[in-house]
Amino acid sequence: MAKTIIKYSAGVLLLLISIIVVRTLSFSPQPVAAVEPVALTVDVEKVSQHLSAAIQFQTISYDNSARRNKSRFVEFTQWVGQTYPQLQQLELTPVNELTLLYRWKGKDSQRAAMLLSAHYDVVPVTPGTEKLWQHSPFSGAIADGYVWGRGAMDDKGAAVAMLEAISLLLQQGYQPPHDVYLALTHDEEIGSKEGAAAVTALLQQREVKLAWSLDEGSFVLREMVPGVTADIASINVAEKGFLNLQLTVQSPGGHSSMPPAETAVSILARALTRLTDQQVPGGIDGLTADFYDQLGPHMALLQRMLLANRWLFGALLEHELSKMPTANAMLRTTTAPTMLTGSIKANVLPQQATAIVNFRLHPRDSVDAILAHATTVINDPRVELNVLQGMAASKVASKDADGFRRISNAAQSTYAVPGAQHAPLVVVSGLTIGGTDSRFYEEVAGASYRFNPMVLTSAELGGFHGNNERISQDNLVKAVQFYYSLLSAL
Repeated sequence: MAKTIIKYSAGVLLLLISIIVVRTLSFSPQPVAAVEPVALTVDVEKVSQHLSAAIQFQTISYDNSARRNKSRFVEFTQWVGQTYPQLQQLELTPVNELTLLYRWKGKDSQRAAMLLSAHYDVVPVTPGTEKLWQHSPFSGAIADGYVWGRGAMDDKGAAVAMLEAISLLLQQGYQPPHDVYLALTHDEEIGSKEGAAAVTALLQQREVKLAWSLDEGSFVLREMVPGVTADIASINVAEKGFLNLQLTVQSPGGHSSMPPAETAVSILARALTRLTDQQVPGGIDGLTADFYDQLGPHMALLQRMLLANRWLFGALLEHELSKMPTANAMLRTTTAPTMLTGSIKANVLPQQATAIVNFRLHPRDSVDAILAHATTVINDPRVELNVLQGMAASKVASKDADGFRRISNAAQSTYAVPGAQHAPLVVVSGLTIGGTDSRFYEEVAGASYRFNPMVLTSAELGGFHGNNERISQDNLVKAVQFYYSLLSAL
């Protein structure tokens, strides 16, 4: 009997190993057609100088819009017209004075149009951190192969690259086969209520139908994903929503010399700990599974084996990916306590303690579902929950649609290696974990995509809303080539 069990177990084990090996070996990159590099020489010094000038306009968006220095924004829009006179060939509609919408009339305006978008507003520099910058935040310094300053990557670099590419095509007498719109928005960093929302309303009023739109969202990721040596062009097909949830605890207060067993602060702290310890359930499914299915074949053997056999290693994979902030954000709705208030004085027990928790909603979750999750996890009637702001995740655009294919082709042409038998970079459909103007454009577009055609490394990542934001001059060249390739291939 024992021998029979051993033989049976050995047979099952052998079968299991065989399945794992076969699935792993079949989970490999597929050959793709070689692509021709985009044939365009870009004047790197000229483009760098243009971005430098753009950065020097302090188009800062503050949470309190009353603090906006409107004149800086007006000066920027005037600079656009002066620097790119070819744009006079396009139809310009100022939106709310500060957001610009250009219409490039195509040969057949009855066909569905497309929209390119970039925002030119920037976040403030945190007071006191200016000395941590290698170059002054709004100097637009050109040094060490980079253009430095707030907005270089987010998002004036893309705006300038689009303007350069369109100007070059206009100089060459190019006319697209259908209408092309270009939006330069001014308030993306504070919610896009006047910029992209107004652009969308105007397009709806004019009954403009967009086949697809392209905005910021992700980059060409270099050495950012463990186990992948190739560059990864993540063309994001959706973006997360958000929920700002306020937690409030009331108590009698009093003098700190005679504290009760529990104070408003300790009750609130316990609620926050429960929320962070019991994360919103996630998983490698839907959009996340699609991302890893495309990326997995390009990973090292061990990672490829795990992803090829998610039916067996799914729990282990999720556990390991959850340890990495970026990967964890792809798996689930994230939970981040961000703001706290309590007593007005060190020796006074607070009569009220509050906290705000920011959730970034995965497309599988809704605002109501996350509110229910928080209520269940906290499980304390003394903690009052109030939704301050909330927005569902975006729609998920198709990676099989024409827009995605065109963006993918332009990315491959920009980063092509002559004579390569395989794609010189991996193209995947991903998820933007922040918010962009695209969530408005999807109201008028058949599909909305999010991608900046620039290489991003860990070194540049910290510049987003942080110190030493910069963009390499090579990235600027590549971005111009990408938009030129995308538009000229329409």
